[in-house]
Amino acid sequence: MHAVNNSRGVQAGDNNIQHNYTTVTQAPLPAIESVPAVPGLSWIPLDTALFVGRSEELDRLDVVLGESGRATVVAVHGLGGVGKSTLAARFAHLHAGRFGFRWWITADSPAAIDTGLAELAETLQPATSALPVEQRSALGVRWLATHEDWLLVLDNVTSPQDVAGLLGRVRTGTVVITSRQRSGWRAVETVPLDVLTEDEAVRLLTRIVRSEWPDADLADAGRLCGELGWLPLAVEQAGAYLVQTRTSPAAYLELLARFPVQMFTATAEGGDAQRTMARVWHVTLDHLSDTPAAGQVLRQLAWYAPDGIPRNLLAGAVAEPELSEALGRLAAYSMITLTEDTVAVHRLVQAVTRTPDPTDPHRQPTDIATARDNTTTLLSDALTELDPHTPADWPAYRTVLPHARALLQHTTPDTDTTQTSRLLNNLGRYLAGQGGVGTAIGYHSRAYDSYQRLNGPDHPDTLISRNNLAGAYESAGDLDRAVPLYEATLADRERVLGPDHPGTLRSRNNLAYAYQSAGDLDRAIPLYEATLVDCERVLGPDHPNRLTSRNNLAGAYKSAGDLDRAIPLYEATLVDCERVLGPDHPNTLTSRNNLAGAYESAGDLDRAIPLYEATLVDCERVLGPDHPGTLRSRNNLAYAYKSAGDLDRAIPLCEATLVDCERVLGPDHPNTLTSRNNLAGAYQSAGDLDRAIPLHEATLADRERVLGPDHPDTLSSRNNLAYAYQAAGDLDRAIPLHEATLIDSERVLGPDHPITRTIRSNLDRAKST
Repeated sequence: MHAVNNSRGVQAGDNNIQHNYTTVTQAPLPAIESVPAVPGLSWIPLDTALFVGRSEELDRLDVVLGESGRATVVAVHGLGGVGKSTLAARFAHLHAGRFGFRWWITADSPAAIDTGLAELAETLQPATSALPVEQRSALGVRWLATHEDWLLVLDNVTSPQDVAGLLGRVRTGTVVITSRQRSGWRAVETVPLDVLTEDEAVRLLTRIVRSEWPDADLADAGRLCGELGWLPLAVEQAGAYLVQTRTSPAAYLELLARFPVQMFTATAEGGDAQRTMARVWHVTLDHLSDTPAAGQVLRQLAWYAPDGIPRNLLAGAVAEPELSEALGRLAAYSMITLTEDTVAVHRLVQAVTRTPDPTDPHRQPTDIATARDNTTTLLSDALTELDPHTPADWPAYRTVLPHARALLQHTTPDTDTTQTSRLLNNLGRYLAGQGGVGTAIGYHSRAYDSYQRLNGPDHPDTLISRNNLAGAYESAGDLDRAVPLYEATLADRERVLGPDHPGTLRSRNNLAYAYQSAGDLDRAIPLYEATLVDCERVLGPDHPNRLTSRNNLAGAYKSAGDLDRAIPLYEATLVDCERVLGPDHPNTLTSRNNLAGAYESAGDLDRAIPLYEATLVDCERVLGPDHPGTLRSRNNLAYAYKSAGDLDRAIPLCEATLVDCERVLGPDHPNTLTSRNNLAGAYQSAGDLDRAIPLHEATLADRERVLGPDHPDTLSSRNNLAYAYQAAGDLDRAIPLHEATLIDSERVLGPDHPITRTIRSNLDRAKST
C-alpha cells in the first residue's frame, strides 16, 4: 500500500556541537554477585502500626510463600483501596527475621520497576550511583538472581506483562506482587483480598482516631463503618477527617445523611463500594470549603484517566498558585495521589465526582458540565499546533490519548462541543496513522456528526471531518463507504470553497487515490493529472501537497503498468521530498519506498533491494519498529527478497512481519492481510504447498469478509489461490477459480488492467498444462 498522508511537515535544524571529553579512570567495582545481603539496608516504606485483622490472608501468604521451589511468587489482587499494599507490608514486617534482605518497589510501570531495581543496586553497592539507570537496574536483577533468602515486594503492578521479564530472569528468593489485576497471572499463585469484616473496620477506625485524638467519642463507629462499606480506603479517609476536624462518627453520619448519593448504573467492579466512596468524598470537600478551587479541580480530574495525569494538562480553568494549593489540600485528605509531575485519582472517587446530584453542592450538574468542557478544551488545545503524522509530535499524542479516551468514554455525543469535535478529529488522524483504524473510524464518525449538528453541513470544519472519515474508511479497506464520502466532500468543497482552494485540491487527490485503490484507473489517472497541474499553479512546485500529488500520480502509472512514466516521476519526487521536507520526513521515506517498488516492478532488483534495505533502517529509526510504515517497509523488502529467489531471507522476514502486523494492526487490517498473502506466496515459491494453500485460502476468506468480493486485493487473492492449486496439479479447482476470477476482474477492473492481464495469463497457462 503506497499512500502518502496529506500532512504539513515541520522542519527542524540540527546544531552540531562537538565536545572534548576528559576520561576519568575509576577503580573497578566489585562484582555485584559478591555483595552480601545486609538486613539493615532493607526498605519497606509502609508503616503498619495501625494494621488490623487479615489473619486468614496473612496465613495464606505464609503457606504459599513457605512452599519449596527455586523461587516463590504470589500476587495479591483486589479492588483499589482494599488494602493490598498494607497487607504486603505487614507480611514483610512480621517476617523480618525470615529474610536476609527485604526490598519494596513501586511497580506501576516498567520504568518504575527499572528505577526500583536501580535503587536496590545502589543501596547495596553505593559506588554504582554514577551508572545509568539501565545498568543499575541490570545489576539489581543480577544481585537478586545470585542470592537467596530475600523478599521483594512489587507494589501496584499494572499488568502481569510488566513483571514477566523480571520473573523470568530471577529464579531465587521470594516475590510478593500487589495489583488490581485479577486475571492473567497464570503460574503465579494468587491471594484475593476483600473488604474488612465489621469488627476489623471498627478497630481500624478506632486506631486511626485514637492515635491522634485519644478521648474521641466513637460510640457510633460501627454504624459509620457500615455506611462506608467496610472498605479500608473509605475507613481511613473518614478517620483522617474525624481527627482533623474533631468530628464524631455520629456527626459524620449526620453529614452523610444530608448528602444522599444515587446508586450508579455501571458497577462492574466494586458494586456498593461506589456508593460508599460517594459518601466520603463530598464530606471531605465540605472541610475544604476554605479552598474553593479544590472542588473545581477534583471535578476536572474526574474526566481524565485515573493514573498518570500530567499536571501540565490541568492548568487552565484554575491558575497558579491556586491550582497547586488545591492539589496539595486534596492530597492531604487522600483524595488524590500527588507527585511532582503527575496526579492520580481513585476510580471510584472519579465515578462519584462525575455523577451530577442536584442535592449535592459539590456535584451540581452545571459545575460538572463546566468541568467536562474545560477538560475537553485543555486536551484539545494540547494538540492544536501538532501534526499527527510528524514523529516529533507523537509523544504529545501518546500523553493525551489515554486521558482523551477516558473523557470520550464518559461523555455522550449530545454534549460534544466544537472542542470535542476537534479533539476527536486530531486523535482520529493520529490513530489511523498508527494503524488503529477501528477506533479512528469511531472518532471521525462522532466528530462528523457533532460538526454537522454544531456548524451545519457546509462549514469548512464539517467538510474536513467528512474527508477524514472517508480516509479512515479507506485505510480500513472499506471503499464502498470511502468513495461516496470523498465524492460528496469534493462536490461540496468545490461549491463552498471554490475549485482552487487547497482543501478542494486535497479532496480531488484523495478521491483519485480511492479510485486507484478500487482499481478504477480510468478515473484515477485523469483526476490525478488534472489535480497535479492545479496544485503546481495554485500552491507552487515545492508545496508538500503538490509533492504528494506527484507521488500518487506516479503510483497510478505504476498500477497501470506504465513504468516508463512512473519511475522518472518517482525519482523526481524523491529528490524534491529530500530537498523540501528532509531525508527523515515520513513522506520522504514513503517516496523512497515507492521508488524501490517501481524498480522492483521493472525487474531492477539490484536497485530495488538496497533502496528497500536503507529505507527500512530509516523507518525503524524515525518511525519506530511497530509503526505501520515500518511494517510496510519490512513486508516490501521481504517480497523483494522473494522476487530475487532469496527465500532464506524472505520467509523469516515475512513470518516475523506477519506476527508484528497481527499484534500491532490486528488480524483484519488490510496491511495484515497483505502480509499474510505474501507469506503464502513465499511458502509457495519454496515449494511448501502444504503451508501455502491453507494460508491462501484463509487470506481469501478474510479479504472477502473485510474488503468485499470485488476489491482488487480480493481478486488478487483469488488469483493467487488458483495459481497455488495449479502448482499443486489440482486443475479441477484451479481452472474454474481462474475463470470466475477473470470474469469478475474484467467486470470490476476492466480487460486491460494489470491484475486482469495476470489472471488471464494464468488461466491460459493452466488450460495448456
